[in-house]
Amino acid sequence: MKETPHQENTDCCTTQEPSESTDNPGVSKLIMYWKPLLSLSLLISGLSLEYLVQSSWFTSNIRFYWYSFAYIPVAFPVWKQAFIHLGKGDIFTEFFLMGIATLGAFYIGEYPEGVAVMLFYTIGEAFQHNAVHKARSNIRTLLDVRSETAHVIRNELSITVHPRSVEIGEIIRVKPGERIPLDGKLLNDRSSFDTSALTGESMPRHFEKGDSVLAGMINQNQVIELEVIKTYENSSISRILQMVQDAASRKAKTELFIRSFARVYTPIVVFLASMLVIIPALFVSPYVFEDWLYRGLVFLVISCPCALVISIPLGYFGGIGAASRHGILVKGSNFLDALKDVETVVFDKTGTLTKGEFAVRVINLNNRSEEEILPIILAVEKNSAHPIAKAIIEYCNGNYKLLPPVEHQEEIPGKGILAIVSGKKILIGNKTLLENEMVSLNSHTDDETATIFHIAIDKVYKGSIVISDEIKTDSVDAIHRLKKIGVKQTVMLSGDTAAIARQVGKQLHIDQVFAELLPEEKADKFKELKNAIPGVIAYAGDGINDAPVLALSDVGIAMGAMGSDAAIETADVVIQTDQPSKIATAIQIARSTRNIVWQNIGLAMGVKILFLGLGALGLATLWEAVFADVGVALLAILNAIRIQKMEFA
Repeated sequence: MKETPHQENTDCCTTQEPSESTDNPGVSKLIMYWKPLLSLSLLISGLSLEYLVQSSWFTSNIRFYWYSFAYIPVAFPVWKQAFIHLGKGDIFTEFFLMGIATLGAFYIGEYPEGVAVMLFYTIGEAFQHNAVHKARSNIRTLLDVRSETAHVIRNELSITVHPRSVEIGEIIRVKPGERIPLDGKLLNDRSSFDTSALTGESMPRHFEKGDSVLAGMINQNQVIELEVIKTYENSSISRILQMVQDAASRKAKTELFIRSFARVYTPIVVFLASMLVIIPALFVSPYVFEDWLYRGLVFLVISCPCALVISIPLGYFGGIGAASRHGILVKGSNFLDALKDVETVVFDKTGTLTKGEFAVRVINLNNRSEEEILPIILAVEKNSAHPIAKAIIEYCNGNYKLLPPVEHQEEIPGKGILAIVSGKKILIGNKTLLENEMVSLNSHTDDETATIFHIAIDKVYKGSIVISDEIKTDSVDAIHRLKKIGVKQTVMLSGDTAAIARQVGKQLHIDQVFAELLPEEKADKFKELKNAIPGVIAYAGDGINDAPVLALSDVGIAMGAMGSDAAIETADVVIQTDQPSKIATAIQIARSTRNIVWQNIGLAMGVKILFLGLGALGLATLWEAVFADVGVALLAILNAIRIQKMEFA
């Protein structure tokens, strides 16, 4: 793997990366754990000699050296980190607190406890390291899918190069079982691809000639050729990688608060520990310095906010990892936090709730033959990227080779196309376009619950094309699940006719439907909804025209597998499977993550407050202090990684 998500220093607690110099995981773990294993064996043997065997030769000097040798392997890395942070002016770190507490224990002769504090802290760090790697495993699966080679056709020869050196427009060849190295347009008639790395779905997807195939997919059939449409840096998988890296830097309010809290809290408890040693000298008689120093050391160890500083970011990172396992890319823990409070979800219709795959149902040409009108329509539509144009092209199925020349063409957003073909003015669009051009329509098409495109030549009405779009099989379940988990309201915005939009809304049981909206009107309508509806409002869409609304929403959700680049870049959450039901899954993950985070806060603060009181009263030893610090941190971490194993349905 060439790149990993950004790992931010958590000030007080950091996780050291293990050596990866060997390919044998067993050897790597042995290298990682040999120091704590050595210290543990020396500590156990020392305690056995001191309390079980009670050897006469185990004198005070030998005892000191024995436990010192046990201390050094686990203490050296901690002190090294402490001095690194001290050099940066960062005094109150976990490393410094552990170091001072353990040296104090040696000063008063409590050698085993000094070794134990450092040993269990090191073991705790190892558990934290493993927990972080477990939380990242789902995202690493996503990031490891970038191919390092591409077979590019140059001078009629296949040359193997790094994908970075391949330019847009070049042809690459991909063998069966190989990953697609770059986004490209399929030149073969058809092929099947494993898209699980991008979408989380195990079922293969079938693509036909001209379809866009994304980097990271696996070719499953014959040797294929692709025309590259994006550079390596701008490929879909590279963009996802960048989004994941950026996600680590976008912190939730709870994370930011805890980190700020730790910076203030740690100096305060260090001051209180110092006062616990000094002030009793003024009031307690007889005052035994070693006893009060011991209490101060216990107080110091207990006070370390490791459980908070490590487990809370880990909880959020675990939530992001759990989401990625379900084909949901959340661009930061702040958006995960916002998702949990969503009360209203607003949907785009085409491509989000419906398949966005239009098919020609009926052609009415007022007694004109298709051979007369369709070549003109095809000449205009072949240069359009609109899904309806694709449906018309597929309907014609290559039957018309000789097309009239198009002298001028203009797409009118939300209305249709105006073109000049062989000197004639061609209108192909909705009734608004034709009415604006003073063309009379046949009224029998007005109530059709399908998308209707009318045709006029030189202001003479020639007929209509009825095009339909299917509702996604997943959409019904999506609305049902949202309502089941407590989303108060669902809304649909559509540029389609009122009849079509109402029909889709009725089938899906959507609360409010707004139809016949131009792209700019969608943003205006969404602003109205935000002002009228209280609470957090999310918007789900997939098209270029959805980007402004995604930017306006509290949480923007893009349908990533088929969505436009603009929508994916603008959105806060990307549903890589194109399943709207994943929105409910994302909300459930966000709520579970939040619950775990607050459980950890309650656990850490509750136990620390209890043991700080016991330590100040002299009722807790360094052994209890170890539990209050490292033990609670481990419990919080184990709680945090539960999110990885949860199922959401």
